[in-house]
Order: sequence, then structure tokens, then C-alpha cells
Amino acid sequence: MDVQERIRTQVTQSPVVLYMKGSPKFPQCGFSGLATQILQACGVTDYVAVDVLQDPEIREGIKTYANWPTIPQLYIKGEFVGGADIMREMYQSGELQKLLNG
Repeated sequence: MDVQERIRTQVTQSPVVLYMKGSPKFPQCGFSGLATQILQACGVTDYVAVDVLQDPEIREGIKTYANWPTIPQLYIKGEFVGGADIMREMYQSGELQKLLNG
């Protein structure tokens, strides 16, 4: 299975998937930490976190998959939502909560 197929499988098998640097308990960059805090503030406790630092293929492949150059990346129900800045904006407007609870 090539890396794009692996990513497609990951984002479609779980309702919420976050590609990040590190883990939710030990994020390895500020943006990944912010992303996990936003999900926590939305009441999301059950999501798949993929540590891109553990898999260089995924780290590069995810940028191509979403045509988005930075990490973290949030997927909800298989759809790319955005990175930490977009998550913050959507959280502040209430849009992210609706998407996660919809």
C-alpha cells in the first residue's frame, strides 16, 4: 500500500484524525499543542493522533494528500479541515464544535 492509500485509510476509518508532531500528551511543537487543546476544549477525547515524526513517509505524504504544507492537519469524517490557525478561527466562531458534533 502506498503512502497516499495509507493516509486515505487512516482519515476514513476514524471520525476525527489529527496529524501532528508528537502525541496529545507530549506535543513536539506549539501548533500541535494548540490543536490538541482546541480538540479538548471542544470535548473531543476519542480521536486518532498520528505522530508524523515517527513516520517520514506520512510526514511528507500528508502534505501532498491535502495540498497543505504544514502540520498539524485535522480531518473530520474523512474531510480535511485545516491546521492550527484554521482550527482556532473555527473554534472561536463555533463552527468547529458544530462540525465535530454534527
